[in-house]
Amino acid sequence: MTSSNATHSAAHEATYEFTAPFRAPQGSPIRELFKYVGRPGMISFAGGYPSKDLFDREGLGRALEAAYRDDPIACLQYGDTAGAPRLRQSLARLMAARGVRCEADDIMVTTGSQQGFDLLLRTLIAPGDTALIEEPAYPAAIQALRLAGANIVTVRTDRDGIDVQALAAQLDAWSEANKPKLLYTVPTFANPTGATLPRVRREALVRLAAAHRIVLVEDDPYGELRFSGESVPPMLALAEQCPGARDWIVYFGSLSKIVAPGLRIGWAVAPAAIARRMIVAKQTSDLCTAPLAQETARHYLDSGSLEPHLRSIVGAYRSRCEALLNALTHFAPHDVRFAAPEGGMFVWARLAGGRDAGEILKRAIEQNVMFVPGVAFYVREPDVCSLRLSFAAPSEAEAFEGARRLASALSQG
Repeated sequence: MTSSNATHSAAHEATYEFTAPFRAPQGSPIRELFKYVGRPGMISFAGGYPSKDLFDREGLGRALEAAYRDDPIACLQYGDTAGAPRLRQSLARLMAARGVRCEADDIMVTTGSQQGFDLLLRTLIAPGDTALIEEPAYPAAIQALRLAGANIVTVRTDRDGIDVQALAAQLDAWSEANKPKLLYTVPTFANPTGATLPRVRREALVRLAAAHRIVLVEDDPYGELRFSGESVPPMLALAEQCPGARDWIVYFGSLSKIVAPGLRIGWAVAPAAIARRMIVAKQTSDLCTAPLAQETARHYLDSGSLEPHLRSIVGAYRSRCEALLNALTHFAPHDVRFAAPEGGMFVWARLAGGRDAGEILKRAIEQNVMFVPGVAFYVREPDVCSLRLSFAAPSEAEAFEGARRLASALSQG
C-alpha cells in the first residue's frame, strides 16, 4: 500500500461510527494464543477442544454418506429455522436419556450452543439490563454479555460451583424494579473450573430462579463426559419437582464436545414464549443451521454410534486427566494447587506465592507448553494466580511431558 493510500485508508476508517460495544471490542484471550499452536513440539493445555485423535471419523463419514443418499434435497435446500424435524426427534430422545421430558417441538437447533446464547441475549437483554454470571466463567459468555451491553454482576463460586446461599442473599438485596434478568452457569464440569454443582444446590438454584422470576441459563456441553463420581441430573430435569420452574429455565446442549465441533450442532430447550422469539432472531442470523450438518448429525445419532463413541472418549479423557494430575503432583507439588474434576476437559489450578500466571505463561511458551491464565475467566477483578489446563487434546505422554515443562517454567520464577 502506498503512503497516500495508507493515509486515505486511515482517514476513512476514522469516520466509522461503530456501535458502543464495538468501539473498543475485546477479542477472545484464548484465541490469541492460537498463533503458538503450530510451533513445532508445542504441547497445548490451552484450547478447550476435543482431541482430534478421538473423532469418530468412520462413523461420521458413514452418517454423512447416509444423509446425502437418503435425501440429498433435504441436505442441499434451506430448512426449517427451528431445525430439521427428524433431528429434533433424535435430540428429544437424547434429552430423555438425560432425564429431561420434552417433545421434538420443544427443541430448537442452533449453529452451536454459542449461537443459542447469543439469540437468547438478543431477545432478553437490552443495554443496561443486569445479568448474573458465575465467576470464574466461560469467556465467550462474558464476551457475549458485554457485546449485548449487559450490566454484568458476578456470582460467587467455590469448588462445587455456585454458592447458592450467597446468591440468595444477593437476590434478596435487589428491588423488583432493577432485578437481574438472567443467570448463566455451566453446572456440570464447568469451564474453566471443572466443578460440578451438587444436586442439592441445583434444586435450590431452580427454586431461586422460579421465586425471583429470573431466567436460569443451563449450558451443558460437557455433561456426558463423566469419568468418576455419580451422575447429577440437569437442572431442567429437576425443575419437574418445582411447579412453574421450567418456565424459567433455558437449556443449551451441544454435539461439539461429544461428537465434533465442526458439525456446529447445538440445541436449545426453552419456554415457548422465549423460543418463538429466538427463532425470529435466528431468521435474521443464518436462516437455518446447515441442513447437511443436521442430517449428518441425525443419522449419526439414530445409528447408535454415540454411545460407544462416548465410552471411548470418556475412557481416554479419564486417562489423560490422571496423567496430567499425576505429573503435576510429581513435578510441581509446591508450586501448583489444583482439584481433580469428575469429568469434562479442565483442571483449574492456582500458583502458590501470589505469582502471576500471565508472567509464567511467557516462560512456559519458551519451554513449548501453553495454558490459559485465569484472567481470561473473570469480569473485572481477576485472580492473576489462577490458570486453566485442558487435558482433552494432549496424549497421556504429552500431558506428562507438558507438566514437566510447566514445572520448569515455574522454577524460573
